[in-house]
Amino acid sequence: MSLKYAVLAALLEGAASGYDLAKRFDASMANFWQATPQQLYRELERLAGDGLISARVVQQERRPNKRMFTLTEEGREDLRAFAVAPPRPTTIRDDFLVKIQAVDDSDPDAARALVEERMEWGRGKLARYERLREILLDGRSEDAYLRTADRIGPYLTLMRGRSFEEENLRWGAQVLEILARRNAVSGRA
Repeated sequence: MSLKYAVLAALLEGAASGYDLAKRFDASMANFWQATPQQLYRELERLAGDGLISARVVQQERRPNKRMFTLTEEGREDLRAFAVAPPRPTTIRDDFLVKIQAVDDSDPDAARALVEERMEWGRGKLARYERLREILLDGRSEDAYLRTADRIGPYLTLMRGRSFEEENLRWGAQVLEILARRNAVSGRA
């Protein structure tokens, strides 16, 4: 998948400047799609050039003018076609897992430190996801939100991000336990 469809999907939330879109990516899409602000600005220009989004200039006092982007009907149609096409299978390319694969011929203390660091990142992500969840729910129960919200896609992807990080933490704890047991047997402490 290209950044194109991630941007189009993000614009389903409504008009956004490039800055707003970068914040939107960071808040609600970071669990499944990463993009730098520079990549987003380049993609916005391409999408506008292709007629999939429109741009309008908003005059601001005491600030530079900003461009606001919205989906065009052509952009919505393209996104709809993408959304119903079968996705390619997910593949993982993670240098962290290559390092864990090599744990038998490397420093177990370094491997433990890498796992602990990854777990700390996961806990941080879970905390951010929980804050986003509370914002989305806005005092409603999950069931009420899912029945009444205008859009549920952001919540569904948030659920996936949460379960992914929860599983990473479970796996990390298991790896640390295995490494500790192996070190105890080998006499390394």
